[in-house]
This record gives sequence, structure tokens and C-alpha cells, in this order.
Amino acid sequence: MLRHTFIHIQGIGPKTEAGLWKQGIWTWEHFLSAERRVFSPKRDAFIRLELEKSIQHRDDIAYFGRLLPPADRWRLFDPFKGEAVYLDIETSGGYQGVDEITVIGIFDGKEVLTFVSGKNLQDFEESIRGYQMVITFNGGSFDLPYIRRHFPGIQLPPVHIDLFPLLARLGHRGGLKSIERQLGIARDPEIREMNGYDAVKLWAAYQWGDEAALKKLIRYNTADIVNLEPLMECACAEMKGNLLVSLTWSE
Repeated sequence: MLRHTFIHIQGIGPKTEAGLWKQGIWTWEHFLSAERRVFSPKRDAFIRLELEKSIQHRDDIAYFGRLLPPADRWRLFDPFKGEAVYLDIETSGGYQGVDEITVIGIFDGKEVLTFVSGKNLQDFEESIRGYQMVITFNGGSFDLPYIRRHFPGIQLPPVHIDLFPLLARLGHRGGLKSIERQLGIARDPEIREMNGYDAVKLWAAYQWGDEAALKKLIRYNTADIVNLEPLMECACAEMKGNLLVSLTWSE
């Protein structure tokens, strides 16, 4: 999708981008090789310069992360999915008067890593540095602000995709578990009906010595992050389909 994207260039919005596609200018290379000017001479020259920069930076996700509006950063998923990590946190929910991070889970599509308060939570800061894109569900309002407060100065991946508003744009509304059911994504029966409040209670039980409660909490957190991957795949496919539904184009 990235090679077909023009909205990262100043002055080009969704309508202008769609207009370019309808003219048969599907990619950056199509624009640069066009024998005729598409816009006025001055604007055309500016866009050509920006497209040349885009080609030079095609492997630099941070470059496009800075230029693309947050709502359109899903376009970076396909070319950079190998550098993505799915993230979810649990908190104490104000237990004993403190609301702190209890568990952080990350999943890179192959391996799950879990960081637990009082055990190895401090290792998260180093582990997250290895990724260029972080994908969450409502992380812009919840997970990432908590993480920044707990780890002042942390270097999070340069690109964040929040599935909550993205899925809402596609008509998939509600909480994470509700949307999973809408899209046919199943959970283990033992944790299927759990919610955030249950996670708080499990942490409280663990604080009183129940090790089994911590294991169940980790299973719940792991399901949250692992299920973000198919949700992201579905969202990306739907967005591409909706965006290009009226156009005939090919790679």
C-alpha cells in the first residue's frame, strides 16, 4: 500500500490521491515517469521532489510515520509488519490505593514476552527498543500513557497504530472481546468471559499469595496481544478494500 500512497505529501488529501489513481497514476513511479505534468509546474515539481525523497526513504518507517496522519498509519503495516509488536498492559486498578502497571505483554508474531511488576517489569524498556511499530487496542488513551509515566524517557517505537479507532471506522464497535467475537476470533473458554475488572481481582489475589491467579492473568494478557495480530490483518485488508473498491489497479 505504501507505494500507492500520496497523502503523506503536503497539499495532497484523500480526494486528490483518489484522483491520481483514477488517472492511472497508481504508484510513486507512475507519477515520476508521467510524460505530462499532472498539476501546475510549481506544484508538480514539488511533488516530484517529495516522491524522490519517499523512494530514498522507503525502508525508513519513522520517515513515513512523521508524515502520515495517525488515521492513515495503517498503510505502513504491510511493508513493515516484520518490525511490529503487539502490546497490552494490565493495571492494579487502584488496588490498595495505587493504580500501577502490573503486567505488560508484547507479541511480535512469533514470541510472547511477559513483564510482571516485582519480577521483571524493568526489562520491558530494553525489550521494546527492538521494534519500529507498536500496535495496541486503545493504547493511545490507556496503555502508552501508563507506560510513559512508569518509564520516564522511554523510547517507544516511532509508529503507533491504535486498532480501537481504526476498527470503529470500519463499523466494528465495542470492546476488544466484543470485536473478536464479531470477527470470529475465539478465546480459551477459561478466560473467554474475563474483563479488565477480573484482571484487577486476579492481581489482588496474587498479592495475597495466589500464584495460580498470576498464571491466569498472564494467560488473559497473552490472549489480548496474540489476538491483536488477526485483528490488525483484518483491519488492514478492510481498509484497503474500502479505499480502492471503485478502482481497478494492480501492483
